[in-house]
Amino acid sequence: MKILVCISNVPDTTSKITFTDNNTAFNSNGIQYIINPYDEIALAKAVELAEGGNASVTVINVGDQSTEPTIRKALAVGADEAVRINAAPRDAWFVANQIANYVKENPVDLILTGRESIDYNGTQVTAIVAELLNLPSVSIAKKLTINNNEATIEREIEGGKEVVSTSLPVVVGTAEGVAEPKIPNMRGIMSARTKPLNVIEPIDVTVLSKITGYESPTPRGAVTLVDAGNVDELVNLLHSKAKVI
Repeated sequence: MKILVCISNVPDTTSKITFTDNNTAFNSNGIQYIINPYDEIALAKAVELAEGGNASVTVINVGDQSTEPTIRKALAVGADEAVRINAAPRDAWFVANQIANYVKENPVDLILTGRESIDYNGTQVTAIVAELLNLPSVSIAKKLTINNNEATIEREIEGGKEVVSTSLPVVVGTAEGVAEPKIPNMRGIMSARTKPLNVIEPIDVTVLSKITGYESPTPRGAVTLVDAGNVDELVNLLHSKAKVI
């Protein structure tokens, strides 16, 4: 079985996000990048499925050369090889087209993605890739099992869970519960240096949308501290300032 895992290069959650060029571009200076956490779950599941030589795992990333440390970490976790499509990931439509084009030329049995990336939270790539390849897709998967040529996927729904079965190939967007992210050991880190990382050029994709600007959330107001014994002041502030009573 051939498994393709799509990984994103995203800012660490502790990073302070700012913008440049009159709030039209993300400021990457001083930002530490990591594998998108939901993609780490997908990668861990792929490595688990491949144990015992049952499958090969390829990771794919759309990004410039600066994303290669992130890709090497994925190789250290256990992927067999990696592909970097040499282009800035301008939006989900562009990224999905690059991935789908690669799969058309290099067929696989299972495509795993994270449910979403933690930078844009779009939850789009999984479905777009599947549509471009005319494959079934299941998003926000909580459990995934493969038996011969059939995938069984569990999803949470309001008041219960949904169980979906489909034949391979399929595109699955993983969420918490599918697998526990793996921390690369020293052997994995050393072997990652020699594993193949293939760089291919992107295809042209029609521009359907563009980001015109970013806006930071409104800063939270200062906290007002009230002495525990001063109930009258607390009531007055809730009435006159917070206007909740």
